[in-house]
Amino acid sequence: MQPTYVLVHGAFANSFSFAPLQAELGLLGHRSVAVDLPGHGFAATYPRAYQAPQDLAELATAPGAIKGVTLADNAAHLIGVLERAKRNGPVILVSHSRGGLTATVAANQRPDLIDRIIYVSAWCPVDLDVSAYYAEPEMATVDATGLIAAMVGNPAELGLLRSNFRTADAGVLAAFKAAFLADGTDEEFLAFLNTFQPDENLDVGTPDDRAQKASWGWIPKTYIRLTEDASIPLAMQDRMIREGDTLTPDNPYDVRTLTSSHLGWLVAPAPAARVLSDLATLAE
Repeated sequence: MQPTYVLVHGAFANSFSFAPLQAELGLLGHRSVAVDLPGHGFAATYPRAYQAPQDLAELATAPGAIKGVTLADNAAHLIGVLERAKRNGPVILVSHSRGGLTATVAANQRPDLIDRIIYVSAWCPVDLDVSAYYAEPEMATVDATGLIAAMVGNPAELGLLRSNFRTADAGVLAAFKAAFLADGTDEEFLAFLNTFQPDENLDVGTPDDRAQKASWGWIPKTYIRLTEDASIPLAMQDRMIREGDTLTPDNPYDVRTLTSSHLGWLVAPAPAARVLSDLATLAE
Protein backbone atom coordinates (compact mmCIF):
# COMPACT_ATOMS: atom_id res chain seq x y z
CA MET A 1 0.00 0.00 0.00
CA GLN A 2 1.20 3.48 -0.80
CA PRO A 3 2.11 5.61 2.24
CA THR A 4 0.40 8.84 3.18
CA TYR A 5 2.59 11.85 3.88
CA VAL A 6 1.31 13.88 6.84
CA LEU A 7 2.81 17.39 6.73
CA VAL A 8 3.14 19.56 9.86
CA HIS A 9 3.86 23.29 9.57
CA GLY A 10 6.01 25.56 11.69
CA ALA A 11 5.41 28.72 13.71
CA PHE A 12 2.98 31.35 12.36
CA ALA A 13 2.41 29.06 9.36
CA ASN A 14 -0.40 26.75 8.25
CA SER A 15 -1.27 24.05 5.76
CA PHE A 16 -1.43 26.55 2.89
CA SER A 17 2.36 26.73 2.62
CA PHE A 18 2.51 23.05 1.68
CA ALA A 19 0.27 23.38 -1.40
CA PRO A 20 3.11 23.56 -3.99
CA LEU A 21 4.88 20.61 -2.33
CA GLN A 22 1.66 18.60 -2.31
CA ALA A 23 1.21 19.31 -6.01
CA GLU A 24 4.69 17.95 -6.73
CA LEU A 25 4.09 14.90 -4.55
CA GLY A 26 0.77 14.28 -6.29
CA LEU A 27 2.42 14.44 -9.70
CA LEU A 28 4.88 11.83 -8.47
CA GLY A 29 1.95 9.60 -7.51
CA HIS A 30 1.87 10.20 -3.76
CA ARG A 31 -0.95 10.89 -1.32
CA SER A 32 -0.48 13.65 1.26
CA VAL A 33 -2.40 15.62 3.85
CA ALA A 34 -1.30 18.97 5.26
CA VAL A 35 -2.31 19.56 8.88
CA ASP A 36 -3.52 22.81 10.39
CA LEU A 37 -2.63 22.72 14.07
CA PRO A 38 -5.21 24.22 16.49
CA GLY A 39 -5.63 27.95 15.94
CA HIS A 40 -4.07 27.79 12.48
CA GLY A 41 -5.38 27.97 8.94
CA PHE A 42 -9.06 28.95 8.81
CA ALA A 43 -9.15 28.76 12.62
CA ALA A 44 -6.63 31.60 12.89
CA THR A 45 -7.48 35.07 14.18
CA TYR A 46 -6.96 38.03 11.86
CA PRO A 47 -8.09 41.07 13.86
CA ARG A 48 -9.58 43.97 11.91
CA ALA A 49 -6.73 46.05 13.32
CA TYR A 50 -4.35 43.82 11.31
CA GLN A 51 -5.96 44.96 8.05
CA ALA A 52 -5.08 48.14 6.17
CA PRO A 53 -4.97 50.76 7.49
CA GLN A 54 -3.56 49.08 10.58
CA ASP A 55 -4.32 50.10 14.13
CA LEU A 56 -1.31 48.88 16.09
CA ALA A 57 -2.70 50.02 19.44
CA GLU A 58 -5.83 47.94 18.96
CA LEU A 59 -3.83 45.06 17.50
CA ALA A 60 -1.76 44.97 20.69
CA THR A 61 -4.80 44.09 22.78
CA ALA A 62 -7.18 42.24 20.42
CA PRO A 63 -7.90 38.68 21.63
CA GLY A 64 -6.70 35.70 19.62
CA ALA A 65 -8.23 32.23 19.30
CA ILE A 66 -4.88 30.52 19.83
CA LYS A 67 -4.65 31.77 23.43
CA GLY A 68 -4.33 28.81 25.76
CA VAL A 69 -3.46 26.30 23.04
CA THR A 70 -0.71 24.01 24.29
CA LEU A 71 1.82 21.68 22.75
CA ALA A 72 -0.29 18.84 24.16
CA ASP A 73 -3.29 20.18 22.21
CA ASN A 74 -1.22 20.24 19.04
CA ALA A 75 -0.03 16.69 19.58
CA ALA A 76 -3.54 15.40 20.31
CA HIS A 77 -4.82 16.99 17.10
CA LEU A 78 -1.98 15.51 15.07
CA ILE A 79 -2.50 12.06 16.59
CA GLY A 80 -6.12 12.22 15.47
CA VAL A 81 -4.96 12.87 11.90
CA LEU A 82 -2.38 10.09 12.10
CA GLU A 83 -5.00 7.62 13.30
CA ARG A 84 -7.19 8.37 10.29
CA ALA A 85 -4.26 8.25 7.87
CA LYS A 86 -3.05 4.94 9.26
CA ARG A 87 -6.28 3.26 8.19
CA ASN A 88 -5.10 3.64 4.58
CA GLY A 89 -1.64 2.14 5.03
CA PRO A 90 1.85 3.31 6.04
CA VAL A 91 2.27 6.86 7.34
CA ILE A 92 5.25 9.17 6.80
CA LEU A 93 5.19 12.09 9.22
CA VAL A 94 6.99 15.19 7.88
CA SER A 95 7.57 18.25 10.05
CA HIS A 96 9.19 21.61 9.44
CA SER A 97 10.67 24.09 11.90
CA ARG A 98 8.59 24.40 15.10
CA GLY A 99 6.33 21.64 13.78
CA GLY A 100 9.06 19.24 14.84
CA LEU A 101 8.07 19.79 18.47
CA THR A 102 4.54 18.56 17.81
CA ALA A 103 5.76 15.67 15.66
CA THR A 104 8.16 14.56 18.40
CA VAL A 105 5.48 14.56 21.11
CA ALA A 106 3.12 12.61 18.83
CA ALA A 107 5.90 10.11 18.14
CA ASN A 108 6.59 9.76 21.87
CA GLN A 109 2.93 8.97 22.53
CA ARG A 110 1.91 6.92 19.48
CA PRO A 111 4.92 5.45 17.66
CA ASP A 112 2.64 2.73 16.32
CA LEU A 113 1.02 5.27 14.00
CA ILE A 114 4.23 6.37 12.26
CA ASP A 115 6.23 4.28 9.78
CA ARG A 116 8.87 6.97 9.22
CA ILE A 117 9.35 10.39 10.79
CA ILE A 118 11.06 13.10 8.75
CA TYR A 119 12.37 16.39 10.08
CA VAL A 120 13.03 19.12 7.51
CA SER A 121 15.21 21.60 9.40
CA ALA A 122 12.82 21.00 12.28
CA TRP A 123 13.21 21.04 16.05
CA CYS A 124 13.70 17.67 17.72
CA PRO A 125 14.91 18.38 21.26
CA VAL A 126 16.91 15.61 22.91
CA ASP A 127 19.38 17.03 25.43
CA LEU A 128 17.76 20.44 26.09
CA ASP A 129 14.40 22.19 25.91
CA VAL A 130 14.00 24.08 22.66
CA SER A 131 14.22 27.47 24.41
CA ALA A 132 17.59 26.46 25.88
CA TYR A 133 18.99 25.61 22.45
CA TYR A 134 18.63 29.27 21.48
CA ALA A 135 21.36 30.13 24.00
CA GLU A 136 23.78 27.59 22.50
CA PRO A 137 26.72 28.51 20.22
CA GLU A 138 25.07 26.89 17.18
CA MET A 139 22.38 29.60 17.26
CA ALA A 140 24.79 32.52 17.61
CA THR A 141 24.41 33.54 13.96
CA VAL A 142 20.63 33.82 14.11
CA ASP A 143 19.42 37.40 13.71
CA ALA A 144 16.07 37.75 15.48
CA THR A 145 15.85 41.53 15.11
CA GLY A 146 13.13 41.36 12.46
CA LEU A 147 10.83 39.14 14.51
CA ILE A 148 11.46 41.14 17.69
CA ALA A 149 10.78 44.44 15.93
CA ALA A 150 7.55 43.09 14.45
CA MET A 151 6.17 41.76 17.74
CA VAL A 152 2.96 43.45 18.87
CA GLY A 153 1.52 43.51 22.37
CA ASN A 154 2.64 41.81 25.58
CA PRO A 155 2.69 38.00 25.18
CA ALA A 156 2.01 37.52 28.89
CA GLU A 157 -1.14 39.64 28.65
CA LEU A 158 -2.30 38.34 25.26
CA GLY A 159 -1.53 34.74 26.13
CA LEU A 160 0.08 34.29 22.70
CA LEU A 161 2.82 35.56 20.41
CA ARG A 162 1.71 38.18 17.87
CA SER A 163 3.78 39.43 14.95
CA ASN A 164 2.89 42.12 12.45
CA PHE A 165 3.87 40.44 9.20
CA ARG A 166 2.03 43.17 7.29
CA THR A 167 4.46 45.84 8.40
CA ALA A 168 5.74 48.26 5.75
CA ASP A 169 9.02 48.82 7.62
CA ALA A 170 11.72 48.18 5.02
CA GLY A 171 14.30 47.21 7.62
CA VAL A 172 12.05 44.66 9.27
CA LEU A 173 11.08 43.17 5.91
CA ALA A 174 14.73 42.90 4.91
CA ALA A 175 15.49 41.11 8.18
CA PHE A 176 12.60 38.70 7.60
CA LYS A 177 13.79 37.92 4.08
CA ALA A 178 17.35 37.30 5.26
CA ALA A 179 16.10 34.98 8.00
CA PHE A 180 13.54 33.01 6.01
CA LEU A 181 13.99 33.24 2.24
CA ALA A 182 17.32 34.81 1.28
CA ASP A 183 17.46 32.58 -1.80
CA GLY A 184 14.08 33.78 -3.11
CA THR A 185 13.01 36.85 -5.04
CA ASP A 186 11.40 39.81 -3.32
CA GLU A 187 8.10 38.85 -4.94
CA GLU A 188 8.32 35.26 -3.68
CA PHE A 189 9.21 36.50 -0.21
CA LEU A 190 6.24 38.88 0.02
CA ALA A 191 3.89 36.23 -1.34
CA PHE A 192 5.05 33.73 1.30
CA LEU A 193 4.93 36.34 4.05
CA ASN A 194 1.27 36.94 3.26
CA THR A 195 0.48 33.28 4.00
CA PHE A 196 1.69 33.76 7.58
CA GLN A 197 -0.80 34.38 10.35
CA PRO A 198 -0.13 36.92 13.10
CA ASP A 199 -0.60 34.66 16.14
CA GLU A 200 1.29 31.67 17.54
CA ASN A 201 0.88 29.78 20.80
CA LEU A 202 3.36 30.21 23.64
CA ASP A 203 3.87 26.63 24.82
CA VAL A 204 7.03 24.90 23.58
CA GLY A 205 6.90 22.01 26.02
CA THR A 206 8.86 20.63 28.95
CA PRO A 207 11.67 18.10 29.37
CA ASP A 208 9.02 15.37 29.15
CA ASP A 209 8.38 16.46 25.54
CA ARG A 210 11.89 15.73 24.33
CA ALA A 211 12.50 12.68 22.14
CA GLN A 212 12.08 9.49 24.15
CA LYS A 213 14.24 6.46 23.41
CA ALA A 214 11.56 3.89 24.31
CA SER A 215 8.99 5.20 21.83
CA TRP A 216 10.23 7.86 19.40
CA GLY A 217 13.52 6.01 19.39
CA TRP A 218 12.38 2.96 17.46
CA ILE A 219 10.66 4.82 14.59
CA PRO A 220 12.78 4.94 11.40
CA LYS A 221 13.80 8.57 11.02
CA THR A 222 15.23 10.95 8.45
CA TYR A 223 16.64 14.44 8.87
CA ILE A 224 16.67 16.67 5.79
CA ARG A 225 19.29 19.37 6.27
CA LEU A 226 18.79 22.80 4.69
CA THR A 227 22.24 24.17 4.02
CA GLU A 228 21.28 27.86 3.69
CA ASP A 229 18.90 28.03 6.65
CA ALA A 230 19.50 31.19 8.70
CA SER A 231 16.69 30.48 11.19
CA ILE A 232 17.86 27.03 12.30
CA PRO A 233 21.50 27.08 11.18
CA LEU A 234 23.11 24.00 9.73
CA ALA A 235 25.29 23.66 12.84
CA MET A 236 22.16 23.32 15.00
CA GLN A 237 20.54 20.89 12.57
CA ASP A 238 23.69 18.75 12.73
CA ARG A 239 23.70 18.94 16.52
CA MET A 240 20.15 17.60 16.68
CA ILE A 241 21.14 14.78 14.34
CA ARG A 242 24.09 13.89 16.58
CA GLU A 243 21.98 14.00 19.73
CA GLY A 244 19.32 11.78 18.15
CA ASP A 245 21.95 9.29 16.99
CA THR A 246 23.49 9.22 20.45
CA LEU A 247 20.08 8.53 21.99
CA THR A 248 19.34 5.70 19.55
CA PRO A 249 22.65 4.44 18.14
CA ASP A 250 20.96 1.35 16.71
CA ASN A 251 18.47 3.52 14.84
CA PRO A 252 20.40 6.54 13.53
CA TYR A 253 19.02 9.24 11.29
CA ASP A 254 19.00 8.70 7.55
CA VAL A 255 20.41 12.10 6.56
CA ARG A 256 19.61 13.96 3.34
CA THR A 257 20.62 17.47 2.29
CA LEU A 258 18.96 20.20 0.24
CA THR A 259 20.49 23.53 -0.79
CA SER A 260 17.78 25.80 0.58
CA SER A 261 16.88 28.55 3.01
CA HIS A 262 14.32 27.94 5.75
CA LEU A 263 11.42 28.41 3.31
CA GLY A 264 13.05 28.03 -0.09
CA TRP A 265 12.30 24.30 -0.33
CA LEU A 266 8.57 25.15 -0.11
CA VAL A 267 8.73 27.87 -2.77
CA ALA A 268 10.60 25.61 -5.21
CA PRO A 269 9.52 22.18 -3.92
CA ALA A 270 10.46 19.82 -6.76
CA PRO A 271 13.83 18.74 -5.25
CA ALA A 272 12.25 18.19 -1.83
CA ALA A 273 9.42 16.20 -3.38
CA ARG A 274 11.92 13.92 -5.09
CA VAL A 275 13.72 13.29 -1.79
CA LEU A 276 10.43 12.55 -0.03
CA SER A 277 9.39 10.28 -2.90
CA ASP A 278 12.61 8.29 -2.56
CA LEU A 279 11.86 7.79 1.12
CA ALA A 280 8.44 6.31 0.38
CA THR A 281 9.97 2.97 -0.53
CA LEU A 282 11.53 2.77 2.95
CA ALA A 283 8.12 3.04 4.60
CA GLU A 284 6.27 0.46 2.52
